[in-house]
Order: sequence, then structure tokens, then C-alpha cells
Amino acid sequence: MSQDKQPLYIQVAEEMRNNIRTDKWLPNTKIPTEYDLCDIYHVSRITIRKAIDELVRDNLLEKKKPVGTFVKSIDAEPYKNYTLVKSFTMEMKEIGLNVETLKVNVIVSHADPHIAKYLNIKPGDKIIILKRLRGVENNGFAFFKTYLKFEEYYSLKSSDYYGSLYQYLNSLNIYMVDDKEIVESILPNKEIALWLKISSSTPVLKRLRFTSSTDKMHHEYTECYYIGSEYKYFIDFSKINH
Repeated sequence: MSQDKQPLYIQVAEEMRNNIRTDKWLPNTKIPTEYDLCDIYHVSRITIRKAIDELVRDNLLEKKKPVGTFVKSIDAEPYKNYTLVKSFTMEMKEIGLNVETLKVNVIVSHADPHIAKYLNIKPGDKIIILKRLRGVENNGFAFFKTYLKFEEYYSLKSSDYYGSLYQYLNSLNIYMVDDKEIVESILPNKEIALWLKISSSTPVLKRLRFTSSTDKMHHEYTECYYIGSEYKYFIDFSKINH
């Protein structure tokens, strides 16, 4: 391993995460045994176990006793409900809160195989990653990490993303209508904990959102993380057509 100041298990977890991102470890396949991983990374079994636990917490791996540990797969194919996607800003207004964006980072990067699948592009294509801290009264309780296919007409100024993302897209005549969400409770990794200013033992609600535009030319994938004690997620089943 490198001489990185990070704990060994974090370094191993990152290398294993890259195996998943690059499809070296494919979805639904079994990863090497703990003993094999010890030989591969030249670390102790305790370190390997902690690294695996880190990726289980990130919902990238799944332990299946007694057969082993497998790469998890998330089906990103949208359901055809054609409902106009409601922004987080609107959700908060409906419960009487005026949410604000407290911090924005705009990053131009390249899609790994998983993000490429979600955005319907090729691995290596340029993408924009928006990292936003949302909250009320200068108190952040939600961290959003949004992935979009790079377009020349998308702004790279962080100041343009302090409002509703969907309102910004609407101003470009892009209307997001298809919406699929996956919600689960997790413990935060280091990045999430730093953005939300919480400890690694504080539960967060993880909400994955997949959307596409009316013309199917634009796709969005967002990872939303909410501090568990500050946010509740409601579903009104009376409005769902069975």
C-alpha cells in the first residue's frame, strides 16, 4: 500500500471501490475471499474486513453468508410513470421550510462505467458533478451529489446552482419527468460526514434519484444524503394509481 496518511482500511476500500467503478468486479459477482484479498493488498484480515464493511455501508457490496461477499447491482431503468419531478426546494416549501443552498462545488470529470450507465452515455464521456449542501437558517442537513452529462450550455459557475436545479434546467427548456427513487438508511462515509459535519456513527437517509427529460436526451443521477434526525420522508399512497 502507499504511504498515504489515511488508515490502511480506507486505502484498501478505495482500491476495491475502483474495482467496482471500472467493472473489474462486475455486479452480482463474488469478490475474492478475505484470505485472497490479504495476499492481493498485503494487509491483515482485520484491515480487509474493515474495508469490506466500508463498502457494505456504501451499498456497493453485500455479504451473503455462508457463500461470500458480492458486488451489489442497482437497476437504473426508470419506471414509466411520467410524473413531473418535484424539486427538493418545492418539497421543503410544502412543509413550510424555506430551504437554501449553503455551498456548491462544480466539477468536470469523466464517467465511470456505473455513472455512464445511469446517464445513458459511454464510459469516459465528460460529465458534470454538482456537490451541494442544502439546509435552513444556515444549518445544513442534506448533501446532494448530482451527475449530469456535460453540455457546453451548462454553466460551470457555482453561483448558478444555488437555487433549484430543476428550475435551472427548465430555463434551458429541459424538463425532467421520469423519476425513480431508491431510499435506504446507511452510516456516512468520510465525504458525507465532512459535508454534513457529523460523525461516522450518525445515521443518514440515502436517497438515489434517477430522472430523464421529456425528449429522453438528458438524464440525471443524484445521490441525496439527509441527516436522519433532521429529515423525514413521506409517501402518500392515496395518490398512487394501482
